[in-house]
Amino acid sequence: MSVSRFWRKIPQRYNLIGTQCTNCGRYFFPPRSLCPDCRRSGNIVDHKFNGEGTVVTYTVIRSASDQFENTTPYVLAIVELDEGPRLTAQVACSPEEAKIGMRVRSVFRRVTADGESGTIHYGTKFVPVE
Repeated sequence: MSVSRFWRKIPQRYNLIGTQCTNCGRYFFPPRSLCPDCRRSGNIVDHKFNGEGTVVTYTVIRSASDQFENTTPYVLAIVELDEGPRLTAQVACSPEEAKIGMRVRSVFRRVTADGESGTIHYGTKFVPVE
């Protein structure tokens, strides 16, 4: 199996897939196997998030590791998905565009590479909703 095919077979790599407790309705990202509220009475199922959310807070990274494809500065934010969970991710916009309360949507982008001819790592980033 090729390396790229291996990564494609991990659905969470390419989609925002978490879980939901059908007993209480809470959503979780990353996925959980047990609801912290319902415990054993909870029923956990997979859930694909719609990928839209709101910037809760953010910071501007001005100095980063050489490993990242990003040119500094770049925006790193805590995004609250419409379904409730929060995650930390890069927002692909200029620092001047970023603001708390900004609506964003997920996109699949290159994150890092292991050298010039090494494995390319992809992941979820966010872009402003227009």
